[in-house]
Amino acid sequence: MALRACGLIIYRRLQAGSPSSKVGDNIEYLLLQTSYGTHHWTPPKGHVDPGEDDLQTALRETQEEAGLDSNQFTLIEGFKKELQYIVRSKPKTVIYWLAEMNDCNTEIKLSDEHQAFRWLKLEEACKCAEYKEMQAAFRAVHQFLCSKA
Repeated sequence: MALRACGLIIYRRLQAGSPSSKVGDNIEYLLLQTSYGTHHWTPPKGHVDPGEDDLQTALRETQEEAGLDSNQFTLIEGFKKELQYIVRSKPKTVIYWLAEMNDCNTEIKLSDEHQAFRWLKLEEACKCAEYKEMQAAFRAVHQFLCSKA
C-alpha cells in the first residue's frame, strides 16, 4: 500500500531590501530538522489519519510539528504540489500546499519529532532539503511567488 502524507510549504517575506533587490530575495522558507533517522530537513508534514482529508492533515501536522495555528498563516490559492518517491521500497505520495506567515516574527514551537528549524532563502533551502523532489518543489514555489510579484 502506498504511503500518503500532507503538509505545508511555509514562507515569510522579510522587509524588502534596496530597490535594486531581485524579486523573491526577501522570501524565506521554513524547514524543520527531524530528531530521528538521518536528521533530514523538511517542511511540516505527516501521514493522513483515518477520517481526515488531505488539507486537514496538512493543517494538523503544521500545528503539531511547528506550533503554528491556521490563524497565523494564510493559505495561498493556486498552488498545490504532489511529490512521489520511494521510501523503504514503498511508493510515497506527499501533497504540499503553500502558506505565508501573517507575521514574520511568529515563534516556531517544535514537537519532539524535530530538533531544529531554520528560515532559509531558496538556494539554502534546496541545499538543506537534499532530496531532488523537494528541491524541485521549492523552486516551483519560488517561481510561482515571483510570477505573482
